Amino acid sequence: MGLTFESTKNSSMTDIFKIEKKEGQYIIALAGNPNTGKSTVFNSLTGLHQHTGNWPGKTVVNARGEFTYNDRENILVDLPGTYSLFASSVEEEVARDFICFGNSDAVIVVADATCLERNLNLVYQIMELTQNVILCINLIDEAKKKNIAIDGKGIEKELGIPVILCAARSEQGISELKEAVYKVTTGKLKPSPKTVIYDDYIEEKIKFIEPLVKKNITNTNSRWLSLRIIDGDKKLLDSISNSIDNSSLEEILDIVNESNSHDKNRNIRDDISKEIYKQAEEIRDKYVTEDKTKINRDRIIDNYITSKIFGIPLMLLILAIVFWITITGANVPSDMIANVLFGFEDKLTLWFNTMNAPSWLHGILILGLYRTLAWVVSVMLPPMAIFFPIFTILEDLGYLPRVAFNLDHLFKKACAHGKQCLTMCMGFGCNAAGIISCRIIESPRERLIAILTNNFVPCNGRFPTLITIATVFLVAKGGNEFSFLPALSITGLVIVGISITLLVSYVLSKTILKGVPSTFTLELPPYRVPKIGRVLYTSIIDRTIFVLWRAAVVAAPAGAITWVLANIYIGDLSIIGHVSAFLNPFANLLGLDGFILMAFILGLPANEIVLPILMMCYLSTGSMVEFDSIDSLRQILLSHDWTYLTALNTMLFSLLHWPCATTLLTIKKETGSLKWTAIAALLPTFIAILVCFMTSTIFRFLGLA
Repeated sequence: MGLTFESTKNSSMTDIFKIEKKEGQYIIALAGNPNTGKSTVFNSLTGLHQHTGNWPGKTVVNARGEFTYNDRENILVDLPGTYSLFASSVEEEVARDFICFGNSDAVIVVADATCLERNLNLVYQIMELTQNVILCINLIDEAKKKNIAIDGKGIEKELGIPVILCAARSEQGISELKEAVYKVTTGKLKPSPKTVIYDDYIEEKIKFIEPLVKKNITNTNSRWLSLRIIDGDKKLLDSISNSIDNSSLEEILDIVNESNSHDKNRNIRDDISKEIYKQAEEIRDKYVTEDKTKINRDRIIDNYITSKIFGIPLMLLILAIVFWITITGANVPSDMIANVLFGFEDKLTLWFNTMNAPSWLHGILILGLYRTLAWVVSVMLPPMAIFFPIFTILEDLGYLPRVAFNLDHLFKKACAHGKQCLTMCMGFGCNAAGIISCRIIESPRERLIAILTNNFVPCNGRFPTLITIATVFLVAKGGNEFSFLPALSITGLVIVGISITLLVSYVLSKTILKGVPSTFTLELPPYRVPKIGRVLYTSIIDRTIFVLWRAAVVAAPAGAITWVLANIYIGDLSIIGHVSAFLNPFANLLGLDGFILMAFILGLPANEIVLPILMMCYLSTGSMVEFDSIDSLRQILLSHDWTYLTALNTMLFSLLHWPCATTLLTIKKETGSLKWTAIAALLPTFIAILVCFMTSTIFRFLGLA
C-alpha cells in the first residue's frame, strides 16, 4: 500500500504550538522518557514560577515555567513524557510537533542515568530534528547507588552536544545545566550533533527526496522530515498537510511510494531503530561502567515486591494496612471536627431564633445545607488527610509502578491497558481524580474503558458507609479485639471491585469498545526517600482540599433539597416516605429496603451523605442526624429488620452503584459526551442490581436470609 494523507486545512502547526515570548526571552523545551525525573528537573529550574494548562485541541496537560540566568529570561515548556518521536499516542504526537513546529530555541533531553542506553533512542531522534540539544543525564545519585559510573565528557564528545550530569532532587548539576542553556541559546556554544548514518538504501532515499522537501517545507529539518516520510509516518503527514501545497506533497509521496515498492521486503522503521540502538549500545559500552559484583538493593527488593509468588499478596497486605491506618487514625480527628462544626450549628440556630427567622428558612439553611456541609467535612477530611499522604508516599517511594507491574498481566488478559491499574489506584482516593488520571492512557478506546470502570473501586466518599456498616456488624457484637475486621472486609470488597473491573473491561473490549489492547513500556523507577514537602503539598493541597471543595459544593445544596423532601408531607408520609414505600418491593428483591435505596438516590451529589440520610429516614427526624455510638447505630438498624444479608448487600451496592455527581461531571468533561456519561452511570447501576439480586437469591436458597 502507498502512503496517503488527510488534508486538515486548519491553523498551521506553527501557530498551534507557538509560544508567545517577549523581546530577549528564550523558549526551552524539556523532553524525556517517563520516570527520568523530568518533572523534578522542571521544578528545580523554575521553582514556583510555573503554571499548567492543556495543549490547544489536546487533552494533554502541559506545564510552563520561567527562570532567569545571567539576566536572560527563559520560558521552559515541559513536554509529555515520550519514548520516541515515532508518534503512536497523543502525548508523543504533542512532544514531536512542539519540537518540530514550535519556536523553541533549545531542547533539554532528560535521561535516566540508571538505564542510559534505552534513553539515548530519544536523544538521537531529537538530534536529527534540531541542533540545539542539551543532554541532561539525571539520577546520577541513583546510578551511584547501583554502582554505575558515567563518563559525561566522553559522551559529550561522542554525541557532539553538551552533556550535564545531574541529580535534580538535590540540585546537583542544575547550575551547570542553566549555564549550558545560556551558552546554547545565546550562540556562545554551537552544538554539532553527530547523527546516525543509516543503511545505504535508506541514505539513498533521503538524498533523492530531500531536495524536494527542502524546497517545499522550510520550517523543519529537511533530512529528518525526509526520513519520516520514507518511514511512512502518517500522523506527521497529516500534521504537515496544512503547511504545504497538496500537489507538492502528493508529488513527494508518489516518489516515495515508487521507491518503496522496490524494497517491499524491508521494514524501514525497524532498520532505523536498529541503527539507533546500535549507536546507543556503543556509547554504553564505551562510557558507562557498572560494578555488578556489588549488591543491588533495588533488585533484591524487587525480587520479592514484583515476584509472581509474593507480589500480589504483599500488595493486598499493604492495602489492608493502609485501610486500617486510615480507619483507626480518622476516628479521633473526625469526632473533633464534628464537635466543632456541630457545636457551631447550635450557635447558628440560636442566632436564627434571636432574629425570629422562619422555621423553614432555619431548616433549609441550617438543618439542611449547613448540617450536610458539616457532615461531609467531618467525615471526608480526616480519612483523606491520612489516605492521600500515604498514597503519595507510596508513589514517591516508587511502589505504585510495581503495583502496575504486578497487575499488568491481569489487565492484559482483560484486554485492557496496563496503566489502567494506576488510574484505578487513584480512584481509591476519589473517583473523579481517577477519571482525570485516565489521561495517561494513550489509546482513546482503552482510556474510555478505564473511565467507565473506575467507579468499581471504593472512593473516599464510600469508605464511611462501608467502614461504619462493617464495624457495626463485625465489631460491635464481638468487641474491640475484632477491630481489624473492618479493614479486612473492605480489602475483600476491594478485591471484588478489582475483579468486576477486569470482567467489565473484558466485556467492553469484546463488545461496544472492540479493539486490540496496546502495549506500553513500564519502567520501574528506583526506590527513593519521599520528600516531605512534596508529599504534604501534593496530598493536602492538590488532592485533599481539591476533592473536599468539589464534594462540598455539590453536597451542600443536596442537603437543603433533602430537608425539603423530608419535611413536606402528603397525608401521613413525607415525600421521602412515599418514594421509599414505592421502592420497597424492588429493594426487597435486592436484600435491601426502600429507605436504603432512597438514601443512595438522594446521596447522588456525594456518597458521604448516604448514611446520615438513611438515619434521618429511619428516625423520622426531618433532618440528618449523627448516631451517638456504634452500638446505638446497631440497635437502630436491627430494629428496622437489618440482617447480615442487608449489611452485605448495602456494602456491595455502595461499592458498585452509580458514580457521584462530581465524578459524572468529570466524566462529561473528559469524554465530552452525554452518551458515555449516561453509560458510566447506568452500567455500574445495572451491575450493582444484578450482584445484589444474585446474593439475595443465594442467601434465600440456603435459608440464611
